[in-house]
Order: sequence, then C-alpha cells, then structure tokens
Amino acid sequence: MKKRTALLLGCILLSGTALAGCSGKEGAGTGSARNEQQAKILLYNNLREPTSLDPPVGFDQVSYDILNNAMEGLTRLGKSQTPEPAMAKEWKMSPDGKQYTFTLRDGIKWSNGDAVKASDFEFAWKRMLDPKKPSPAAPLAYVIEGAEAYNSDKGPADGVKIKATDDKTLEVVLTKPAPWLLGMVSNPAFFPVHKATVEKNDKWASEAATIVSNGPFKITEWKHDSELKMVKNDQYWDAASVKLDGVTFKMVNDTNTEYQLYQSGGLHIDGIIPADLSQKLFAEGKVKVEDSAGTYFYRFNTKMPPFDNVNIRKAFQMAVDSQKIVDLVVKQKQKVADGFVSYGLKDPAGDDFRKVGGKLVKFDAAEAKKLLEKGMAEAGYKTLPQVTLTYNTNDLHQKIAEATQAMFKESLGVDVKIESKEGKVLTAEQKKLQLQFSRSSWLPDFADPINFLDIFQTGNPNNRTGWSNAQYDKLIQDAYKEPDNAKRFKLLHEAEKILLDEAPIMPIYFYNSAYMQSDKLEGVVRHAYGYIDFKWADLK
Repeated sequence: MKKRTALLLGCILLSGTALAGCSGKEGAGTGSARNEQQAKILLYNNLREPTSLDPPVGFDQVSYDILNNAMEGLTRLGKSQTPEPAMAKEWKMSPDGKQYTFTLRDGIKWSNGDAVKASDFEFAWKRMLDPKKPSPAAPLAYVIEGAEAYNSDKGPADGVKIKATDDKTLEVVLTKPAPWLLGMVSNPAFFPVHKATVEKNDKWASEAATIVSNGPFKITEWKHDSELKMVKNDQYWDAASVKLDGVTFKMVNDTNTEYQLYQSGGLHIDGIIPADLSQKLFAEGKVKVEDSAGTYFYRFNTKMPPFDNVNIRKAFQMAVDSQKIVDLVVKQKQKVADGFVSYGLKDPAGDDFRKVGGKLVKFDAAEAKKLLEKGMAEAGYKTLPQVTLTYNTNDLHQKIAEATQAMFKESLGVDVKIESKEGKVLTAEQKKLQLQFSRSSWLPDFADPINFLDIFQTGNPNNRTGWSNAQYDKLIQDAYKEPDNAKRFKLLHEAEKILLDEAPIMPIYFYNSAYMQSDKLEGVVRHAYGYIDFKWADLK
C-alpha cells in the first residue's frame, strides 16, 4: 500500500483491510439507495476518487480496493488470508525456489469475451517495469531476474525473465528464493491487462466504458469524484461464487457524512467511526475490530532545513505522544507505532516481528528538547526555520495534525504551521521532495517485513524523504539474498533500528480495521495484507 502510498484515512482498515458499517435501520434509505439494496447492490465508501485504475499506476488503497474486485491475478488471497489459485489453476516451483511455472485455467475470459492468456501477464508485468512509464510498484518485481536492470534503464525488456511459453503457461525466474511470491502476485500491481485495449488507448483506465477487466465484477459507471458502480461479471471463471448483483463505491471523504449515510441506509459499511461517538458505539458493541497491517506516519524531507539535521528530526519524533493521539483523537483502539513494521508478521520461531524488535520510538518531551537544542547548535540556528506540516485534505488527518502541532508547541516550544493539500497533489509533491514535513501511510503489498523496510532504500520511488544510508541499503539487499529465514529476520531488525535511529520518518500508529456493518451483509473478506474483497459477500 501498501504499500503502499495509500492515503486512506483512518482508513482504519488496511491493505486489504477495509472499512465497514451498520445501523439500527439498515436499508431504511429511500430512492436509489433502496433500489440498489433490493437488487443486492453493496454500498461501500471508498473515501475518494481512485488515483488510477491502471493496475501498476494506482498503487494505493482507494485504487486497489476497487481493482481487487474488478480484476484478478494469478493468485487471490482467500478467506483464510492465504494465496489460492485464481487465474492460475496451479503452479510448480523448482527445487532451488528460483523458478515458478504457472498454468492458467481453461476458459478464463476478459469482460469483453476475449480469452485471458499468459501473454497478458508477461505484457502487464514488463509494462510495469518499463522505464519510460515509471510505476511506483515496479520495485516489488525486482526479485524477478532482469527486472531491476530493465526498470533502471540498464537492461533490455527481453532480459526480464517473465515468459509466456504458450497461451496457458507463464514462466518466471527469480534472482533468489522469495517465499512471499505467491502472495505478492495476488496484489493488483501484478494483475494482467488486456493488451489490445492498452495499446489502442493510453487513457483506457480512466473511464468505465473503456475498462476491460477479468475479476468478479465489472465497472459499468464512473461518476468521477462521486461514485463508481460495478455489476457481477458473467464472464468470470468463478461467477457461481459471486452472490452480489453489484457494488457501488461511494467517494465521501468526511467522517460524519459517512456515518450519516450509514445511519440512513445509504451505506452497508461504516469504516470511519466518528471520534465523538466512538466511545458510545464501542461500549454498545456496535463496532467490530479486526487486525490490520500498515502504519500511519509523517515523512521528514531530509534534504530541506531544518530536517537535514538528524537530531532535529529525532527531537520532533520524540515530542509527540502518540498514545494521546490514539486515545483522544482517533479513538479507534489502534496500537501506537513504536516501530515502523506493524504487528502480525511471525518469524521462524513463531514470534511477532514487532514484539521482537521492541520499542524503537518513544515519547520523551525532556529528551526531545535537549535533542532540538543540540541539533540547532550543530546547524547554527538561533531560531528554528519555519516548519510546515502538510496533510492530505480530510477531517481526521486535520485533527491529528492539529494535535501534533499542539504537542510540538508544548514539548519543544516550536510553532508549526499546518496546511492541507488534495491527496494526489500531496503525493506528487512528496515524490518531488517539495514538502518539508508531511503526512503519509504505508500499507504492505505482501506479508513480509521486508515490504515495509525496502521502501526506504536509496532511490526507491516510495522513499520520498531524500534519506539515504549505505549500511541500511546493504542490510536490505543482504536480507533479499539470505536463504536462512531466521538470519533474514535478524538483518531486517537491524535495518529497522537504523531507520528509526536516523529518523527520516515519524511513526504514529498502526492501522486496524474498526467498522460497523449492516446485519444484512455477510461474507466480506478484509485482508490484513491485501485489499477488501467482495467476491464472497452477500446481502440477506
């Protein structure tokens, strides 16, 4: 969400984790909402307009929650959270774990009736790696031989070891064993695309009429910045398992508005519990909480004063009491982020990576003040340069920014200016290192701590801090090459410690999935390390 630059709000659901909601009078709405419910149309709030429905381009929650229901990869995360056969009916792995041969199902089709072929995957994955059309998801594929060289414009497309040997067979050769591969290829970044459609129209993914898909649902209507409608895809290989007639994705980026829609029957799920009502709703047992994955955090621009000084960054990191933010502002029972990798990832001994890694971030106002004074002396400041914290427009993000602003004043005596920007603008400016200090989130793309930590390697498009550390880069690369999983986890712990010691980021809390859901809705699957799935959902 991961990996990814997901902007969700208290998206409070994650990477597959999603939002949901319920009320005393489900289905009590009028007009179109009532008609949609009678036709088994699930009403869901996606928060905002998707960044892109072109699989390698979107790379965030609001895009991939839609794509995960409209399209499908070689594998699909099942109800048990593990990858299951999807477009591929089976696969074989070589004894050294470095070559996979996927065999596609018979009779699988695109929504326009064309056959889905292995060449569609080869085309899509190499397209994701094309250096002329850079995709933020491309580094995920670097485990494939030749992928990094091609994406870095240092090698040919033909050097990428992804090959459709016939219409039903896809061969993939890796640079090293990757135990996470089968889960990773369930991620929307690795979905196939319809080659003829893509080559004919560069803007094929921007309107409902031109999108060709292969998943449980197909997009029929898209009112930009308002709603997107899907109906059951009768061409889908497992259409018999799809019970809904369709899904309507609303785009409401306000906590209270979503709650009111849910209360009136205009949504079946409310995944953004209003902070002022959360205590009451939790006490009444109306809110469900599920494990999720991902981290809500702020990025420092280490190339821009004053955050080009490590002690000033650490001072700001230590000045915020995240427990108060969770308890008094967000109020969704999240866990404080005392590291960057969230809970739920087991090491070979069965222990949780986060618990083993310990508390790498702490609140200490007195120590923060000392670090600020030390950093200012090192930088030659008598007065700290103006600091501006930028967040993407949303009422929860605003409340969190205001809370941290007050804490910076109380702990450090620093007046921090806060400002909001539309989500796409913030992301674009982060990538160009134009923002000094800004809000972000990371939703992992597969269930392994390396997918949290590799994004901060030098030059990674998801770094967006300007931070670079050769020792950190080496630890990540060594971890990718290490076949011994226990040793690999040790390398990743060392890398995370460096990351938090040098503080190019300020973790605040780990995501969970806190939601209310209509009693009429069942079968929604929320993946901690994937995206929300309505394939098995039903309305009673």
